[in-house]
Amino acid sequence: MPLNRRCSAAAFTTFLIAAISVPAIAADSLVVDPASAADPAPAVQSVPAPASAPQPAPAPAPAAAPPFALAKPVFDETWATIGLGVGLVPSYIGSDNYIAFPLPLIAGRVGGVGISPNGPGFVLDLNSARPALAPAKGPRLAIGPAFRFRNDRNARIEDAVVARAGRLDVALEAGGNVALAWRGVARPLDQLSLGVQARWDVLGAHEGMVIEPQIAYRTPIGRAVSLQVQIGAEFVDDDFADYYFTLTPAQAAASGLTPFRAEGGLARIGAFPILSYDLDRNLLNGGWSLTMLGGYSRLIGDAADTPFTAQRGDANQFLLGLGAAYTF
Repeated sequence: MPLNRRCSAAAFTTFLIAAISVPAIAADSLVVDPASAADPAPAVQSVPAPASAPQPAPAPAPAAAPPFALAKPVFDETWATIGLGVGLVPSYIGSDNYIAFPLPLIAGRVGGVGISPNGPGFVLDLNSARPALAPAKGPRLAIGPAFRFRNDRNARIEDAVVARAGRLDVALEAGGNVALAWRGVARPLDQLSLGVQARWDVLGAHEGMVIEPQIAYRTPIGRAVSLQVQIGAEFVDDDFADYYFTLTPAQAAASGLTPFRAEGGLARIGAFPILSYDLDRNLLNGGWSLTMLGGYSRLIGDAADTPFTAQRGDANQFLLGLGAAYTF
């Protein structure tokens, strides 16, 4: 789940993103001393000092201490976030039973390559930009491979009726991710990104394709808190839909559910906010952080109409997670 000093994850669709921020440094105020204001001319003329008398030099004004000292940020060419959390997630896609699910996290940047969580998987950014305090001009292109594990209806099926329909194999989806990211959109150090992933099963489970368009916005809130909101959708092909949503006559006989033939299309839309709190109240310097993750998604089309959802579950899917991470 999100964890990370700025990030999170979930069993089937969870987004963990690292975010950085720096406190605003206020400019020194110009203070006017009232004693220095001009007074009316004195009634009695003062006697000038002898020419030979030395004039005392004015005392130098004490230097103002900066209101905030910036330490060297931990985010440079090489950094990493490692964390662990627990999430409350549906037992399977479409289930109304919820289970506790471990949420490991690893994110970072090594040799100019960014690493980000991708649900139960990861994404590499081969064009990762070095973090900077000043926003870059124009959008940045993020591109690289994307991977995700999918273990839907493979274990811990809480509904005994659905379990009688049989377990499914674990899928490994591999593909690519492309996104455009803008920094400094509404405030310093925020970021807006628009992207899409396309992945194919390489283990021979569903043998299908998944396309996920995503919109994400992240921003620091003060010195210690960062917020990210991600909105996404999931399009699946016929092979994917047939594997996860079809109910064959044999499965119907074993479970007592109605036979159903599924086709591909838009399967889900959802939104996921992630809130991270840095324990030493400095998002830039690494260390420990806590992350809270929430989420809601709505199953659509045959993902909602399959008996696994319509008769035994719910098209409304919720997510709640909490974790801790260490960044160095």
